[in-house]
Amino acid sequence: MTTSTASSRRQFLTLLGLSAVAVGCSATANAGSSGKDQTKTLRYQGWAGQVTLPELAQDLGYLDDVKLKWVGNTISSPQDIQTAATGQTDFGGAFNGAVVKLAVNKAPIKAVISYYGSDKHAYSGYYVLDDSPIRSARDLIGKKIGMNTLGAHSEAMLDIYLQRAGLSRAEADKVEPLVVPPVNTEQSLRQKQIEVAVLGGILRDKALATGGIRPLFTDHQLLGAFSAGTYVMTDRFQKQNPGTARTFVTAVGRAIEWSRSTPHEEVVARMTDIVRKRGRNEDTTALRYWKSYGVAETAGRITGKELQLWIDWLTERGDITKGQVTLSDLYTNEFNTNNGS
Repeated sequence: MTTSTASSRRQFLTLLGLSAVAVGCSATANAGSSGKDQTKTLRYQGWAGQVTLPELAQDLGYLDDVKLKWVGNTISSPQDIQTAATGQTDFGGAFNGAVVKLAVNKAPIKAVISYYGSDKHAYSGYYVLDDSPIRSARDLIGKKIGMNTLGAHSEAMLDIYLQRAGLSRAEADKVEPLVVPPVNTEQSLRQKQIEVAVLGGILRDKALATGGIRPLFTDHQLLGAFSAGTYVMTDRFQKQNPGTARTFVTAVGRAIEWSRSTPHEEVVARMTDIVRKRGRNEDTTALRYWKSYGVAETAGRITGKELQLWIDWLTERGDITKGQVTLSDLYTNEFNTNNGS
């Protein structure tokens, strides 16, 4: 195992912390500016071959006169919220532990709505080949685990799994998480370039349909149903564009509920049409395996518990100190006009 990988595990999410200091400084310097007119265009990053909730909301007409402007794709949620925090995009989404870490490092952002989570349909699984000798957490020592990014949801779940299995920090440091683009993760596992593949959503179900793999564990098994990630906007953007923020957040909440209440075949057909219309030369095959966004709360409203979980965990690990962040400062439901009951 490389020294850099061990350092990544010992200093969970510090890759966000280091850049967040600069984020806080640059954003504060611009905080005094103001615009008379609220923007009606929201810049964002997408995910190849997938339909994000804002994209679905726009196609359903929920965004009204607010338009999305795609600036590229990402495979990293920490990178996505850093891009939003630095003003390169107008919103970004990430695992809630990453949101906490950015806030601890004074990035001027707030979570505004949950957008993904884990339930019986939508979850991340840690898969091995059927004939793999890996059967337990201890079997992972010295093994490579492919995931979309380090310092985020997948690595956090891996750490929890190893911790609950009783591995020491030194033993856990010998497990090697590696960045593998989601669209390549299944192939990397089957070609034995990695021993474990973190697969979620449509890519997971596509791989399961092919066969030859089995789960070692899932995040749903670890923590039950929970909202795992939120969209964030900078404090400055929210202050200057409250109406646009309200339109966006409310529209995303409506899209969540539309996806729950609409027959599966209709949701998949709509997503497939969205991907084809945007003309990015993407494969739509995997979309038929979509089942759920996994958001636990009605319309994505944030209760606080989904962030408090990671405040407590990061504090226990020593990544942040007790009292370093206040829960109420991390999120707002001000812009979500959907009924949260």
